Parts: sequence; structure tokens; C-alpha cells
Amino acid sequence: MYTVYFNTNFTINIEFYKIVKMSKKTVFGLLGKNISYSFSKKYFTNKFNELGLSDYSYENFDMVSMDNFPLILNENINSLKGLNVTIPYKEDIFKYLDELDEDAREIGAVNTIKILDGFRLKGYNTDVYGFEKSLQPLLKSNIKYALILGTGGASKAIAYTLKKLNISFLFVSRYTKNIETISYKEVDEKKLNKFNLIINCTPLGTFPKIDEFPQIPYQFLNKKHLLFDLIYNPSVSKFLKKGREMGAKVKNGEQMLELQADKSWEIWSSK
Repeated sequence: MYTVYFNTNFTINIEFYKIVKMSKKTVFGLLGKNISYSFSKKYFTNKFNELGLSDYSYENFDMVSMDNFPLILNENINSLKGLNVTIPYKEDIFKYLDELDEDAREIGAVNTIKILDGFRLKGYNTDVYGFEKSLQPLLKSNIKYALILGTGGASKAIAYTLKKLNISFLFVSRYTKNIETISYKEVDEKKLNKFNLIINCTPLGTFPKIDEFPQIPYQFLNKKHLLFDLIYNPSVSKFLKKGREMGAKVKNGEQMLELQADKSWEIWSSK
């Protein structure tokens, strides 16, 4: 692979740009930081092949800063039709959008963009759909309280979904910003006896840093707990492994990602 460097400290795949400039490809892609591991490119490439869409392409746009986004847009404006957005830009992308879906507006985070009429950007959040459909089969009547680990853009979609499901929650963060947020030090045996659904919305444990995990007292977990990790690589994160060792039920984020990706495609392909 050859890489070209701009003064903006932004890197692009030069072979991809040759393809775009020499053909009439319809391009979709993923905005994020350090996303070479991402599931999305392979998933959508396979989808386009299955659908016989040989002139469709899905590319990673790995950005060191959200300030690089206008460059991506300008370079690909004639071919780019839709984007997914991942960590850490689900909130920062707002200032570049022309319209917002009502759910995305209420959530305060965007993970899908549809490009309308060649230049207008409309933001959506399909994480809600993916998380809800993935979580629902696992819910039991005893799950009424949840801890959301992390306060980034992904956590906002999780909180929105839990409200829909009438599950009360608290955010857990290194910094306590409001009455809905507690510190990791406050997660003790008493808290875990009540809050038996725990969702990891942090990047801790993602490949290649697979030995990292959120610092909660795993010794107080038991078979009444359900641990959900938005991470999918590795398939069993350290967070899930430590929970499973204590008898907790666990689920990773792969199905959620597939569901939200399919919802993104539904948005992009609809008229």
C-alpha cells in the first residue's frame, strides 16, 4: 500500500483515490480514528458483492482529527453517498451536518450520515436499533437497573435505548459530571447487587490492547448479571471473560454492529 501525506497530518490510501478519480464508483465509508481493525469495510464489501453492486465501494477514512473531514468530503463529493461514524467522532460530527433525524437529535450522537442531493448531510443514529434488537432476547424480568461504563457518543445511544426499555441506569466515568454519573470507585458490592446489567461503552479491551478492561469489582458478579460489551474484536474481551468467570451471562457487540450496519444500508438505499 502506498500512502500520501498532506500538511493536515491526514493520510489516505492513494490506490483508493486512483479508483475514485478514474471511475464512477459509488462510495460509502467509515469515519474514525485508528480503524484499520474495523468490521465495517469487510462487512459492506461482502454485502455489495452479494448484491452484485460491482461499482460500489466501502472505504476507511482514518482521521487524526475531525478537522480533516472537509478534505474527505471535498475530494469525494461526486462519488460519496453515505458514511458511518465511529469513535471518537460521533459527537464532533454534528457541526458539519445540515439535518438531523429526530432520534439522533435527542440522543446527541450520530453514527450514520446520508448525503442528499450530492451535498446536504443528514445524520442518523442506528446504534439504538442495533443495541435494542441485540439486547432484547437476553432481558429477563429481574433486569431493571443498568450501569453504563463510559460517557462518550456510544453511551448516549445506549442510554436512549434503556429509557425506551424502562431500565433505569447510571453512567460510570472517571469524571462525575452530574447526578446520573458515578465514579468507578463508587461501584461496590451494594451497587452491583442492584445494577445487574452492565454495558461497556469504553474502548478498553479493543484489539490490539486486549489486556485492558474497565476497573469494576468483578468478584461481586454472579449468575444474575448480564454483561454487554460493545467491543467485538476480540470476540471475548477481558471485561466479558472476567464476568463469565463469575457466572455472569455475556454478549459482545458483533450482532449489534451487524444490525446497525444493515439499518445504515436501509437508510442509504432508500429514496
